[in-house]
Amino acid sequence: MPIYEYKCTKCEEDFEKLVFGSQKVTCPKCNSSEIKKKMSVFGMSGVEKPFAGTSSASCSSCAKATCTSCH
Repeated sequence: MPIYEYKCTKCEEDFEKLVFGSQKVTCPKCNSSEIKKKMSVFGMSGVEKPFAGTSSASCSSCAKATCTSCH
């Protein structure tokens, strides 16, 4: 059950909505169905490895030759 972010094209209201299946979404401010789904940004915590395409600033904290975060 994902939460999506929307913007109403009628009143410009930004809002989030928990959507079940193919549930119809309307603006909570003006009740319009003229809405656009926004691209959501998500956060993660507790990630041990760097994200793809990034590199460690320094490997001085690691002494292992097999360290996966340095390669």
